Amino acid sequence: MDLQLSGRVAVVTGASKGMGLAITQTLLHEGARVVAASRKTSPALDALAGPNLVHVPLDLMDPEAPQQVVNRAITDFGQLDILVNNAGGPPPGVSLPRGSFLDASDSDWQAMFQFNLFAVVRAIRAAIPHLLKSDAAAVVNISSANARAPQPINVDYGAAKAGLSNITKQLSIEFGPQGIRVNGVVPGVTRTEWWTEEDGVADKIAAQAGTDKDNVINNVVPQMLSLTTGRFVEPQEIADAVALLVSPRSGSTNGAEFVIDSGLLKEL
Repeated sequence: MDLQLSGRVAVVTGASKGMGLAITQTLLHEGARVVAASRKTSPALDALAGPNLVHVPLDLMDPEAPQQVVNRAITDFGQLDILVNNAGGPPPGVSLPRGSFLDASDSDWQAMFQFNLFAVVRAIRAAIPHLLKSDAAAVVNISSANARAPQPINVDYGAAKAGLSNITKQLSIEFGPQGIRVNGVVPGVTRTEWWTEEDGVADKIAAQAGTDKDNVINNVVPQMLSLTTGRFVEPQEIADAVALLVSPRSGSTNGAEFVIDSGLLKEL
């Protein structure tokens, strides 16, 4: 199916690995031109190098960074049609998971919201004047199942993502009539480096459970969280949903959130 993305210009944040890398690769494959933002590049992102890809190294904790990456899209490609706010998770220097609400200080909360919410607000604010000029403008915000399933761990992260889900709906109401569709994707437990890298979450759980990383990812966590598919979400599955949402073929989809969570969330 032709997603009608050829020649479109997209900004993708958190693009060097995980879901952001998969989103970048998928949009390039569909013919889009991509401005990929991340603190640093990666071998996998470098492998995508070509005339349709620009990498902008920056830290989204810097309040000026979102405007800078949008500016690069206009400078290098002359337009902006798509914004994918993918960057999120623990801010630089912060380690998750937290065990309790009491484990996060004021500065921890501020950093979490700065990275997961305020950076997105700034990116959307910077992008809107350019998106209004597009005939098929789309924004996709990557939220989290934590936004819908409050729990005692990672309370600050869940609260920031819940705020992002709320903003997604609000923006869709205000700017949908002006031609900018705003939707969200809600991933569940996804096989990213946060889980798989050395000393990542899987290694920490493995040490506590007396097992190995592969067993944690393939069996322990899916069973513990009652994932109905029995496995983690793959980053490509998130990327496929994003590509569909930003496509003009989804022209009547606005203010929606696609849950891709391996059956984690059981509520209606």
